[in-house]
Amino acid sequence: MQVLCVVDETIGADFLKVRCVDGVLRICRIPGKFRRRVWFSSGDVVLVEPWDFQSTKGDIIHKYSKDEIRKLISMNLITKEFIEGVT
Repeated sequence: MQVLCVVDETIGADFLKVRCVDGVLRICRIPGKFRRRVWFSSGDVVLVEPWDFQSTKGDIIHKYSKDEIRKLISMNLITKEFIEGVT
């Protein structure tokens, strides 16, 4: 199970606070393959795999580029308002 999320803030120590499409706020870990290679900032769209044993936490799997975000919006998988933080 994977969920589309938007980064709200960087907590530090390789953790991010993300707002997911399913309505859950999660604390997500940045895996070693992304550390010092991919930089995250608030407003970035990411793919998260929630942990089996703790659903409020997860791992970052992928960071979407601008072109990929446009394609997600055109496929109606995520709305522009959700990315901008308007609820």
